[in-house]
Amino acid sequence: MEKQGEVKEREHLKHKKRIVIKIGSSSLTHKETHDMNLAKMEKLVRNICDIKGRGKEVVLVSSGAIAAGRQALGHKDRPGSLAEKQAFAAVGQARLMMVYQKLFAEYNQTAAQILLTKHTMIQDSSRYNAQNTFEELLKLGTIPIVNENDTVSTAEIPYVDTFGDNDRLSAVVAALIGADLLILLSDIEGLYSDDPRANPEARFIPVVREINSDLLAMGKATSGSSVGTGGMLAKLEAARIATDSGTDMVISNGENVEVLQEIIDGQEKGTLFLAHKNLNFDLMRYLSYEY
Repeated sequence: MEKQGEVKEREHLKHKKRIVIKIGSSSLTHKETHDMNLAKMEKLVRNICDIKGRGKEVVLVSSGAIAAGRQALGHKDRPGSLAEKQAFAAVGQARLMMVYQKLFAEYNQTAAQILLTKHTMIQDSSRYNAQNTFEELLKLGTIPIVNENDTVSTAEIPYVDTFGDNDRLSAVVAALIGADLLILLSDIEGLYSDDPRANPEARFIPVVREINSDLLAMGKATSGSSVGTGGMLAKLEAARIATDSGTDMVISNGENVEVLQEIIDGQEKGTLFLAHKNLNFDLMRYLSYEY
């Protein structure tokens, strides 16, 4: 019975109209060098264009600016100082968007860049402006590409305050624009009872209907990537934002980006977090309290 219920719960993903997709640095770069994986990015863009061709609106939250800056400047080691990270982000964000613009243009689509900070979200006027900008860009048929403005914000680097990482940022964006579905592409298949890289007995969890303290305890294992910033706990916190605001969320492995199509087709890929609209949930109060 549980299996049948899960299949039915996946079926409704076919009808989602406004989708936020988040992809992390570890899914966009080569493991050996941490340089941008252009073949992977091309596949990602192609799949997003196909999804848009199915009549859906898509917003992409993309990491990778610092990694792209490292590559552009020939810096193989991880940057040490905050100023160095922000300088890499300044160089890399421009390069990242240049690549996205060229790739989307190949499929006759237009990408738009949106850089957000916590200040944007907690100030009423700037938050409304951001919301209106998203709405107009989607109405115009563009694909907004979102990142935290690392060149002026210290939120994602070095992981203090504000969004903290693009997992939470993507959930905030999904809540802001009233998205139907949030997909987090990660370096792991979904949620497990323990870190499967350390514990072969870890149990995969296909569907989550409630995010409780026991579940949050499972997410304390962090990502082993030298490129990304978010671990499973960050993804669970993103799930709490998304589901409380009425958005379903899926965590899945981004190694094969065709999984995006499979998720939207209702196939059993990744972990599905079911939305449960919380009437007491207030995004601004949540951001102010949590970060």
